[in-house]
Parts: sequence; structure tokens; C-alpha cells
Amino acid sequence: MATTRYLTGITTTGTPHLGNYVGAIRPTVAASQRAGTENFYFLADYHALIKCEDPLRIQRSTLEIAASWLAAGLDPEHVTFYRQSDIPEIPELTWLLTCVTGKGLLNRAHAYKAAQDKNAAAGREQDDGVTAGLFMYPVLMGADILMFKAHKVPVGRDQIQHIEMARDMAASFNHLYGEHFVLPEATVDEHVATLPGLDGRKMSKSYDNTIPLFSSREQLKKLIGGILTDSRAPGEAKETEGSALFQIYQAFATPDETEALRKAYADGIAWGDAKQLLFERVDSVIAPLRARYEELIHHPARIEQTLLAGAERARTLATPFIRELRAAVGLRSLAQGAAPQKAAKGAKAALPSFKQYREADGQFYFKFVAANGRLLLQSTAFSAPKDAGQAIARLQRDGLAALAGQVTLGEGVGDADVVAALAALAMSEAP
Repeated sequence: MATTRYLTGITTTGTPHLGNYVGAIRPTVAASQRAGTENFYFLADYHALIKCEDPLRIQRSTLEIAASWLAAGLDPEHVTFYRQSDIPEIPELTWLLTCVTGKGLLNRAHAYKAAQDKNAAAGREQDDGVTAGLFMYPVLMGADILMFKAHKVPVGRDQIQHIEMARDMAASFNHLYGEHFVLPEATVDEHVATLPGLDGRKMSKSYDNTIPLFSSREQLKKLIGGILTDSRAPGEAKETEGSALFQIYQAFATPDETEALRKAYADGIAWGDAKQLLFERVDSVIAPLRARYEELIHHPARIEQTLLAGAERARTLATPFIRELRAAVGLRSLAQGAAPQKAAKGAKAALPSFKQYREADGQFYFKFVAANGRLLLQSTAFSAPKDAGQAIARLQRDGLAALAGQVTLGEGVGDADVVAALAALAMSEAP
């Protein structure tokens, strides 16, 4: 049976909360135990530098997140569990991918566009406060994924774009240098819960409405007691729809327990009693994990050794692979002699090309054709050759999205095929 390789990372910028446990940690641990899978889990501390400038916070968050995963049952003997910054091959691969990734692709990244929109709304210069790290974030994420040839990457819907961008980078590199990368696929589990926070909004550090995963029993009870409810008195029927308290309970309870609370809502349970039920249910799940967590958090050297062992395992794959990629792009030992030239002096390798033409209807068109003559892209009509030429320029500069509705893909052609062909053409034209 073929083995499917999964890869998951978490940025080390905060303390894990109940929402992280339900939405990421618990399903991750469960997924790691599936037959026929190989699993890679990493602490994305390079990514943390983009969001956080507090070294102590990053170090503490790395410790807390590692301890949380291990306390929740992640078995480092069964999975490859490592810290991103312990794999020097990842930043090297980031640079190799940077050299085949168009700026137009990165211009469309959601995080970058959101930063620009925020600046525009505030009347600031478009790139005010935008670091190169934020702009290049998708390339680093692509390196994380492509380094270990992951087949599947579990993500939320807001992260699907990054997986698609990683596919584009892999396709561009493969087109130029041969088949080296696996093209990853995003997997979205629609059944994973998203928990509301204390104020009813999504539980998030940015909203300051979280319940830390390993709060003490006393702190957990106090925080649950502060969950926002409405003014309905004991005896009045209450709605489960939109109730943060009910949604959190549901994420930790069995179906029978959930139905019992639903009935209690209809019968007018007092909010204080409902909160007590929630506290007892959550604590029954978290208490044994909390004990393991406290043991781990007070012995950081054990966690360090676990992560270093995971990095050693990861590097048995990363080190030979980066050596393969270096050779592919020409970063080779001179003592081994130069590879024979592929073509006679003065000859040019076959490349994809644009062909502009005029039809009998008097309109102007263009098509993008692969080196072997395969039709990659066909344009709609333009009233003047200048318009067609400008459209080609936009396509080369900003990618497919720039001509939405103005082009159609050839039969059997995917976006990645066009991206790779554009990259090859761009590389050939570079000085």
C-alpha cells in the first residue's frame, strides 16, 4: 500500500488555547495514528519572526507548543517532530524557490494584500510597515512543504492559497530543472470545530478572548465563568444557536451529552449551571493532559532533546535532497568537471512562446504555445494589436489572475503548466 505523507506546522508566537486544541492539536494527533501515512510536524519559529519581535516570547511559545503537542499524545517515535530553525536546508531551499517565483504571484498573497488594504484605509503609503519577510512568507512556507515532498497539507480555508502557490513554485522549478518536487495538495477538514472565545467571536490571540489550554483548574473555572451570555433568567428557554458556551461544550462532549445540554437549554437551565457543566466537561478532558504538560514544561531539556532527535531524522531526508537540488541548478563541485553543453554554441533551447495574429473578423488575438507546440493559452479578441501586446505584458508580469475572463486554457492544461512555462520564458530573458 502506498504511503501518503502529511505535513503540518504551527507558528510559535503564542500560548496554545482551547481553540488550538480542538482545531489543530487534537485532529493532528489523531491523524498521526492513521495507517498508511507518514507524518511531519514542525514548530514554525522562522515564521514567528515575521509576526513577533520579542525573543523571549518566541522561545517561550516554542516550549509551550512543543509541550502541548507531546502532552496531547503526539508520539515523536512514530512521527517526525522538529523545529523549523534546526533544518538549515529550509532557508537554502527558500532561496532556490525565490529564484523561480514571480513577484506577481507574491503580490497576490492574502497577507500582503491585507497589509496593503489596511495601509490604504489609514491613508498610509502602500507598503508602510511591510517587511520583506511578510512579502516572502509564501516562499518560506513553500520550502517547508516541498523540502519533505509532502503529498497532503492539512490547512484551514484561509491557507489554501499558500498551498496553491507552493504548487506553482514546484511546477516552475520542475519545468526548468527536471522533476524534483512533489506537487502538494491542501486538505481541509470541514468537521474540525472553530471555537468561539469569551466574547462570542472566534477564539483568537488577536482578540484577547482565549482560554489557555493548560490553565490551572481554578483559572479555567474563572475564565469559563466569564463567557458572554444573554440576559435570559433561569427557567426561560435558551437558544443553542450562537451560544459560545454551548459550542465549546459540544467540542468536548459526546453526542449524548450534547443532546442532554440542548434539552436543558430548552428547559431553561440557569447560565451558572450551564457554565458549571462546561467547566466539568472540559476539565475532565484537559486534566490528564495538564498533568503531562506540567511535567514536560518543567523539564525543557527533555523537549529540546526530542526536537533535536526529530531534526536529525528530518535532515536524513533534507540533506541529500538539497544536495540534489544544488546540483540541478548548477551549484556543483568544479573538481567533478562541467556537464556537457546541451546544445551547440550559439543554439538556443526550445522555449514556450507567444504568437499574435489577426483573424478574418478584423480582431486581434494571441496564444501561448509550449516548446513542443502544445496550446497552453488562448486569448479572447482585442480591437488593436497594442491591446493584445499589453495583455501579454500583464500576463508575464502579474500572472494568470491579471487576465481573468480574457484567456482560456488549452485542453488538458492546468494553471501550473502555464505558470511553469511563463517562468521558463522569464528565466531565458533574464540578463
